[in-house]
Amino acid sequence: MKKMFLLLLTGSSHFIVNGQSNPRIGGSCEDCEAIYESPIAFEKLSWTDTLPDFNEPGPKMVISGKIYQADKKTPAAGVVLYVYHTDQTGKYTPSPDQKGHSRKHGRLQGWVKTNQNGEYKFYTLKPAHYPGNQAPAHIHCIIKEPNKNEYWIDEFLFDDDPVLSADERKRQEKRGGNGIVLLQQKNGMLSAERNIFLGMNIPNYL
Repeated sequence: MKKMFLLLLTGSSHFIVNGQSNPRIGGSCEDCEAIYESPIAFEKLSWTDTLPDFNEPGPKMVISGKIYQADKKTPAAGVVLYVYHTDQTGKYTPSPDQKGHSRKHGRLQGWVKTNQNGEYKFYTLKPAHYPGNQAPAHIHCIIKEPNKNEYWIDEFLFDDDPVLSADERKRQEKRGGNGIVLLQQKNGMLSAERNIFLGMNIPNYL
């Protein structure tokens, strides 16, 4: 079997496969290098995570789902999903000792790696809207597949958000699939599910 040689150039517009330069999967990705600043090594990540705000005052929330290969039916194991969002003041407030790219993303960050069934789950508080801004509440998410560069997918948005207009819904690129989730009350907290499809509507996906 012929082996593939892959070199990822973090922050570059290209990566190298078998000695050939290829456009980055997903195109430009501002500050996506933050995914590599996980406090836990990728190989030791769990498929579940609890963000630092979960036990603070606010609407508790759990989001779960499965990540599938590009065929939309095979569970994708070993995929890292990095998420971050605003705090209850609507800001990306960093912790005092936070450094690197992730400082821009604030202290509310989480990293999970899908299990053999492609499952992921994270616990957090529902993010607040930006102060004085009409942008919908959202959770940013970045994907890192084995042997591929990191890339962003559509943010998690909330179907019942009064700020989520019809025009905003139409603007969604559905990178990785539909990111608009329906929140329901379950076991005393908000709960939503989202399945993610690798490569779906992702530029330069190989």
